[in-house]
Amino acid sequence: MRAVETIKNIWKIEDLRNRILTTLLLVAIYRFGTYVVLPGIDPQALTALQAQTRGGLLALLDMFSGGAFSNASIFALGIMPYISASIVM
Repeated sequence: MRAVETIKNIWKIEDLRNRILTTLLLVAIYRFGTYVVLPGIDPQALTALQAQTRGGLLALLDMFSGGAFSNASIFALGIMPYISASIVM
């Protein structure tokens, strides 16, 4: 019962409520972005490649990306394209 009261008290504070809602929104955007496939990538071909190299480097990358790499998603790229573009510019 004490936990429910604590959550109610947290929800009454506007700053904490805004931070919690912002965090939940960002998590939802990230989860949605893991299902958006990169343009020009054939997901079936990527799945076949991962089946051939089972347990290799691609499986390790997929594990570190939280499964986003196996879907060839936008967020599987991480920050690397931004860093590369900054270097080129």
